[in-house]
Amino acid sequence: MQYISTRGQAPVLSFEEAMLSGLARDGGLYVPQSVPQFSKADIAAMAGLSYEEIAFRVMRPFIGDTFTDGQFAEIIAKSYATFGHDARAPLVQLGPNHFLLELFHGPTLAFKDFAMQIIGQMFQAVLARRGEKLTIVGATSGDTGSAAIEAFRGLEAVDVFILFPNGRVSEVQRRQMTTPSEANVHALALGGDFDDCQARLKDMFNDFTFRDEVRLAGVNSINWARVLAQVVYYFSSATALGAPHRSVSFTVPTGNFGDVFAGYIAKRMGLPIDKLVIATNQNDILHRTFVTGAHRKEGVTPSISPSMDIQVSSNFERALFDAYGRDGNAVAQVMDELKEQGGFNVSQGAMEALRETFASGRASEEETSRTITEALAHTGELLCPHSAVGVKVADEHLDPATPMITLATAHPAKFPDAVEAATGIRPPLPSRMADLYERPERMVEVDNDLGVLEEFIRGHRAA
Repeated sequence: MQYISTRGQAPVLSFEEAMLSGLARDGGLYVPQSVPQFSKADIAAMAGLSYEEIAFRVMRPFIGDTFTDGQFAEIIAKSYATFGHDARAPLVQLGPNHFLLELFHGPTLAFKDFAMQIIGQMFQAVLARRGEKLTIVGATSGDTGSAAIEAFRGLEAVDVFILFPNGRVSEVQRRQMTTPSEANVHALALGGDFDDCQARLKDMFNDFTFRDEVRLAGVNSINWARVLAQVVYYFSSATALGAPHRSVSFTVPTGNFGDVFAGYIAKRMGLPIDKLVIATNQNDILHRTFVTGAHRKEGVTPSISPSMDIQVSSNFERALFDAYGRDGNAVAQVMDELKEQGGFNVSQGAMEALRETFASGRASEEETSRTITEALAHTGELLCPHSAVGVKVADEHLDPATPMITLATAHPAKFPDAVEAATGIRPPLPSRMADLYERPERMVEVDNDLGVLEEFIRGHRAA
């Protein structure tokens, strides 16, 4: 299995090298040269298997000879052993043909744990074999950072620096990043929004002198391994509802497009997905793109669903690459327009290709709060604001002939203020995190300046 850049000018890499590299050296994102195909019999055989067994079958064709079968099975087992539910990603019925996929039973209570835990194990195994050390830098709108720190804390082969927008994440999200005491993890509160954090991260990757000096690696969803790990729960949930003998649809609350792109890969592999619905909050650049064909930044307005407060959706580039017929030059051109002019118009042919697979919707702040209130009243489910965005948009796309699965991306206790305002209930943290508010915090406030960030990382890495 080989991996190519969405911009067509970077070396072709193996899975192992693509995972360790993160962002391609031409600024693009790595994608598989071809997508493995599963037959109906392959998919039907997943019914009734454990999450770990499905993960092995789905991911194995993508990793080449990076691990033996035994090594990879052991990595998967370690990755999900700490999850708080034996099913890992259980389904709950909300209404006729509408199901909630609970992706918040991992150690940091968010869907990012499904990918980050396995990436941590894969990095550790590869680096130990190679006798190498790396510096991991990540940008987060809240959940990626805490999941990364949890996955890599205490590991000798890596130093981890996480950039998050100062004052724009929930208190629980912040404390999950700032309370680990291990010396190899660092939480950096950047002056700006998530797009600023993501832009500085990409700047570091494109500063090849710095990148090579510190052995820079990334664990944001720019890293293909992150997307790959998220493909698994599309298969586990769809087969639980009768796939491949019936089609299913998914609604995905998303800001950076990585989670819904994982669904696209599942569909490319043969999973019978009818609709892939993109659900956005008031920062609705993705929804506007699908309505108008114009992809243009309009600034970020803070919301009660802060993990979706994004205007530069990195993984949308991967979808554009296929929509433009895998023309790396065309993708590079529109990405340059986005950076220099704040937006671009998607070509008619590419837009038609995107609309064949994806639909979209948005939820205002008021609609999000009302959905939290109504879900509790009608189903007994307490939703986090991001999951509520998904449920609201999913309700607009329900089809009585096809089950709809909405991804519940975080535990309501990660956003207690918004949930309490909507329901009067302040959701408690699980018992294993009950003392989170008493733990001492450790973070550094930094300016939105590339030179300042690079100097801090140089001075604080042990690797």
